[in-house]
Amino acid sequence: MSGWVAVLSFPGSNGDRDALSAFRDDVGVEARLVDHRETALEGASAVVLPGGFSYGDHLRCGAIARFAPVMASVRSFANRGGPVLGICNGFQILTEAHLLPGALLRNRTLQFHCHWTHLRFEGCDNAWLSNIQPGEVLRLPVAHGDGAFFADLETLDRLEANGQVIARYCDVDGRLSPTSNPNGSSRAIAAISNEDGNVLGLMPHPERATSPLIGGDDGLRLLRSVLDVLAVPV
Repeated sequence: MSGWVAVLSFPGSNGDRDALSAFRDDVGVEARLVDHRETALEGASAVVLPGGFSYGDHLRCGAIARFAPVMASVRSFANRGGPVLGICNGFQILTEAHLLPGALLRNRTLQFHCHWTHLRFEGCDNAWLSNIQPGEVLRLPVAHGDGAFFADLETLDRLEANGQVIARYCDVDGRLSPTSNPNGSSRAIAAISNEDGNVLGLMPHPERATSPLIGGDDGLRLLRSVLDVLAVPV
């Protein structure tokens, strides 16, 4: 394999090492940390924006990170069709950078959520979902205070019509209910993609679900999709 996974690292990131370890040790591919001050991603075949509290979440989650030097290269990479995954704070950064629509607001409970949840995958026409079928339910952990996805009705309808709603919070059997959507995300949305299907924003953490020893390994179903693209640098 000639390509490698670029895991971005911003001041305040705390999921960068988790993502690096997940790709290196659990998926078994080359992965490198890329500092937020870098301006190039030559040779990378996939880019991951990890979870955490970039720049201390000042202003809004992801609002400062969107201006980091590396983000110009991320935008160019995505525009060329390169696979980009934003996890939790990475999802927030992608919306702030307008690489994904919508916004992530304060949880409905006004509390930080740190627990395991279930996701029902729906739109699977995405570079990161080659190992997942529509209707499948995965169990992944969440860790966020601003995880409620929000968009206006027109945008929500467009996401639905285009198949850009990737996953929704659900119960263990895949049913939607208020109790399975505690952060109050619009239409229980937990993950969306861009129109081209190469950029994915996901609030739960697949990189923290890669082994039964840490509570579950459903995250590998998603992360191993990177094996399909590593041979082709973008």
